[in-house]
Amino acid sequence: MKLTDIVISKAISPALEARTRDEVISEMMDLLIEAGKVDSKNRDDFVKAVIKRENRGSTGFGNGVAVPHLKQASVKNVVAAVANVSDGIDFNALDGNPVFSIFLLLSPEDQPEKHLEAMEAVFGSLSQETFRRFLRQAESADDIMTLLNDADSRQLSA
Repeated sequence: MKLTDIVISKAISPALEARTRDEVISEMMDLLIEAGKVDSKNRDDFVKAVIKRENRGSTGFGNGVAVPHLKQASVKNVVAAVANVSDGIDFNALDGNPVFSIFLLLSPEDQPEKHLEAMEAVFGSLSQETFRRFLRQAESADDIMTLLNDADSRQLSA
């Protein structure tokens, strides 16, 4: 699975205004709603479910990145929003450091294999220091889409 298959270009923010983990999740859900990928009537339930998931165990896996995610019956296709927070957010990351780049991933509950494929694609890129650095430095949604396309090209040639 390619990053460009799941990341919604209209759900990318190179500079979220959020100051807390929960605000980040809410703002990123709003990006997916504005992009037409999440029904606004599901917003509050989805945000609460993602936060509940985070409270059980942080998806801030270190190196300044987090991948909050949710499997939900009403989600039809795997979709992701991507955002950066310039000052960093306390995401209760495994390494104790702030998070600067976030992928919010929503998957259909009845397609666990697609969720795993999407997680592999996201983590495959986020595990690379160069990718993380360029993502954090991105100044526009176009910069981030270019980075995702480059990552997909490298993945296909690997």
